[in-house]
Amino acid sequence: MGKAVASGARRMISVDRADSFAFDKLIHASPATIERLFDNSALRSAIGKVFEWSSRRSALALKEYPRQVQLDKFHITRSLIKALNAAIDNAREHPVMRASLSHRVLPAMFEAIGKIGEREAGFAKRYGFPPPRFLVLSPSQFCNLHCTGCYANSDAASRKSLSFETVDRIISEKTEKWGGVFTVISGGEPLLYKSDGKTIFDLALKHQDNYFLMYTNGTLIDAEMARRFAEVGNITPAISVEGFEAETDARRGTGVFAQAIHAMEYLRAQGVPFGVSLTATRENADIIPSKKLVEFYTELGALYFWIFQLMPIGRASLDLVPTAQQRLDMYTRMFELVERDRYFIADFWNSGTMSNGCISAGSMRGGGYLYIDWAGNVTPCVFNPYAGGNVNEIYARGGELGEVLLSPYFEAIQRWQSDYALKDGKFEGNWVLPCPMRDHYANMLAILQETKPTPTDETSARALEDREFHKAMLSYDRELEALFGPLWKKKYLKRA
Repeated sequence: MGKAVASGARRMISVDRADSFAFDKLIHASPATIERLFDNSALRSAIGKVFEWSSRRSALALKEYPRQVQLDKFHITRSLIKALNAAIDNAREHPVMRASLSHRVLPAMFEAIGKIGEREAGFAKRYGFPPPRFLVLSPSQFCNLHCTGCYANSDAASRKSLSFETVDRIISEKTEKWGGVFTVISGGEPLLYKSDGKTIFDLALKHQDNYFLMYTNGTLIDAEMARRFAEVGNITPAISVEGFEAETDARRGTGVFAQAIHAMEYLRAQGVPFGVSLTATRENADIIPSKKLVEFYTELGALYFWIFQLMPIGRASLDLVPTAQQRLDMYTRMFELVERDRYFIADFWNSGTMSNGCISAGSMRGGGYLYIDWAGNVTPCVFNPYAGGNVNEIYARGGELGEVLLSPYFEAIQRWQSDYALKDGKFEGNWVLPCPMRDHYANMLAILQETKPTPTDETSARALEDREFHKAMLSYDRELEALFGPLWKKKYLKRA
């Protein structure tokens, strides 16, 4: 299995052949060797430098995309390496977390990584294109908060959930048939999910060959639960805040900020790697991200930052969406913090260059993803509330999840992604405006009207017929183009 492991992992992080020997030693490490790496900071630093150097060389060697696009990828990779090293530094001082990683999680993931090539090849042979790299799953809509503008329209009255059997099958299929070893869990509040007596922790324990990023409001994380995260070992919580105390409590409720801070303290005390999730609205976009904000949470132990600009779905309205100028200012601040200070910060829209544009609907270009909600609806993206199929119906008739990628709706989005990136064989697509739903609504509306996917709720159904909504979205896109079009041409295409 050794060569297969090294080959699969090398493909995941673009390690060059010149670095193969060092990488093979790392990927084949025994639990005992992995434990020793926790204590050898000099060796880990050297390995990080090798990967950093290799990442830059690999990025700049690829001439298919603009040079600055590749540099963006290098900068975020360099920031990720820094975050991973910090996570290990923290975990090594905490025996429960350390043992979980070295004896169960990393060996299981290395074994799964070794099968990626074979599994991806099998998928491509059946479907004609590469599999998605990961998926986002919201097993329940139930939540203990009622946040303003919630994309999922979650609250305590929302009881829709997937069965544990279905959730387990989804993760198994993604791993065994796609080769994916990364899963994102959202909600509702995932820590409230329970089915047949099983929770998110049971899911993570059963699938130690996956690493889970879980978005949570943090209000349920106490000392005991933090230790449970350490025992499981393969979940990193991203705790949702809206800035500092005033912004967080204004959107989430009085006292929520204090609970989120306590959750971070409990997690850090157990060596559990965690990050911060930020929803940017018109009211708080001026501080997301900012050096002051990022430093504040980094000092509490946060290793990464995910930014989601409010989308007008669920309980949200266009009045709360950041303006075009605010979005540009967020873009500028984010890249300064990533490039200059090496913070790991990703913005679902402003980081489009780092993912080669939109990766929703599985993206037949490879590296894509899709979303499954609490009712089993399979949509191209968390923020695209129209389904190409339903996983409960697919499984009931003996099918598999991958079939949804062949639905007319998903295929139309995949074609748009390819056509947008390349025009007449020449690279033209503006990846700082990557999203068909948010940044190119005219194209998205045409796809919706042509393929007629199923709306996932009443709000998205009404949006299809709301001409005022259409006009507002199209107007917003024109404002975006006026600012981001020149940026793309000057910074990425080097044109006046």
